[in-house]
Amino acid sequence: MTTAALEPRAGRRCAHVLNSLHATSYFAPELGEELAAVGVTHPRAANFAVRAAAMGAVGAGTVTAAFYNYKHELVARFVPAVWSLASPEAVLAARTRAVDAALRRLLGEETVTSPEMAEAAELGLRATEACARGARPLYAAHADLPVPEEPHLAYFHAATLLREHRGDGHLAALMTAGLDGLEAMVTHTATGKGTAPKWVLATRGWSQEEWDAAVARLRDRGLLDDTGELTERGVALREEIEDTTDRLDRAPYEHLGAEGVARLTELGAGFARAALAAGAFPADLIGKG
Repeated sequence: MTTAALEPRAGRRCAHVLNSLHATSYFAPELGEELAAVGVTHPRAANFAVRAAAMGAVGAGTVTAAFYNYKHELVARFVPAVWSLASPEAVLAARTRAVDAALRRLLGEETVTSPEMAEAAELGLRATEACARGARPLYAAHADLPVPEEPHLAYFHAATLLREHRGDGHLAALMTAGLDGLEAMVTHTATGKGTAPKWVLATRGWSQEEWDAAVARLRDRGLLDDTGELTERGVALREEIEDTTDRLDRAPYEHLGAEGVARLTELGAGFARAALAAGAFPADLIGKG
């Protein structure tokens, strides 16, 4: 293990690159097809099932708590009923088949079977050796899953572990900052880097009225101005949240070391660019519109 000093935001950059490829799975048509084949046909049910399945046949309360920014009433429409359609084990197997097919389509066979993919998988898995289970339910659940043998699936598994490890810590940072799930989405969107409002409203269960009420609360706290833009105080709070998230997520990247993190970021960025060029995401997913 190495303790080589990292550039302050090197871990954050690496995590974002890894998350970019992980996130392709939620928009891949292969995922909907594979889940439909095991009985899960509604897009919202599919979304909850595929991410929560590692935790077992949990109830709506557990999913709402772990996902944080979904309205509980929406979750409860589909959970735990989804487990009567397909077991968590069937959902996980369907996800593996979907990821396999999607990565082959987005990246191509040459990349999927390349030495670079095998190297990225090895680096990603090495970083996960320093992840911690405590107070990280989504990470801990996925950490109990077996590591796939094929390199592109092992890379996706490592990216998932690192994504959920950072995500669980990020929720702690949001709670410390006093932002509820919807307020977190509103402020993230206001940075220009978060999910566009129409996607939040379409997928998270919140109404326009609830979004507007969250905006009003944030304005009253001095975090948003009258146009919905972040104030200086709002910008500072979002950066404080990211800095806290970095601190809570530092261990895996310190474990991998500066050279390893740089190489994993380089490789992951190449895979993410290829997936983006292949149309992995909706064009209007990110932004304030």
